[in-house]
Amino acid sequence: MFDERWDKLVVVMKTIASLIRLSNPLFLLGGIVVFTLGGGIVNYLGMPINWGAYFLGQAWVTTLQLSAQYLNEYFASPADQQNPKRPTFTGISGVLGPDGLPRRVALIAAYGCLAVNASLIVILLMTTRLTLPAILVLILLYLGAMFYSIPPFRLSVTGYGELTLSILIAKVVPALAYLLQTGELHRLLAMSTFPLALLHLAMMISFEFPDYARDANFGKRTLLVRVGWQRGMTMNNLLILSAYLLLGMAVAFGLPILIAVPAFLTFPLGLLQIWQMRRIAEGAKPNWTALTLNALVLFGVVAYLLAYAFWTR
Repeated sequence: MFDERWDKLVVVMKTIASLIRLSNPLFLLGGIVVFTLGGGIVNYLGMPINWGAYFLGQAWVTTLQLSAQYLNEYFASPADQQNPKRPTFTGISGVLGPDGLPRRVALIAAYGCLAVNASLIVILLMTTRLTLPAILVLILLYLGAMFYSIPPFRLSVTGYGELTLSILIAKVVPALAYLLQTGELHRLLAMSTFPLALLHLAMMISFEFPDYARDANFGKRTLLVRVGWQRGMTMNNLLILSAYLLLGMAVAFGLPILIAVPAFLTFPLGLLQIWQMRRIAEGAKPNWTALTLNALVLFGVVAYLLAYAFWTR
């Protein structure tokens, strides 16, 4: 009797762990951090925060992210099963299939999240005076998430999904957080999010290196496959350097220096990422976990430090 209960408990725990991996918590955390950045700019400018609208907006973004994640997993699963050695941070969990969760679990979860997402839209419309820019941004985020994940568009395998996702996450999500509070945009949004978008795109390229050969063999037209691994390395390095250059230019055009300085402290992480890429280009044995982890930390820490600076100044 005890053994049976223990076996059932083990199955339940494995299922829960698989669902957590399927949901990609790091992806969700990124959405929370950049949404916080938009709210931080509102706070920095001395405007009151409507916490109801803030948390509704964050919930809407998170459920949309979950929907896109589940749909992407569902449509990526057949090809992904042919890759037993999946990189840690690429966004595809690998938990769907004969040895894991049934594919339909991802589809059902996506439908559930989309239903919650639609309900949140209704609540936002009823409780918040949404301006036309805010409504347009909501539509843009929704269409971008769907086009990224589902056929016939499925931008995630065309080479255009990386840029689309970087713009949506690093620029449009903070803009939504700001618009829900003020109804209009501010130049601080552009100054702080353009560098983030470049770092996010560099991160996406880094994530694709471990799977480059398999993606090329199976016709998965990621950005890295389209440009080639050598150009991809150069692009990664230029994006990182350009991000810090844009941050410096933003200071020259009015971004407060006390906001930018914490983000500049991460420059050694950017140089480390460039060094790792150069080492691989020279023939050194790649450490894919270190490469992808460094890319993830670089984007996440810069986003966090910018948000923290806006909330505390």
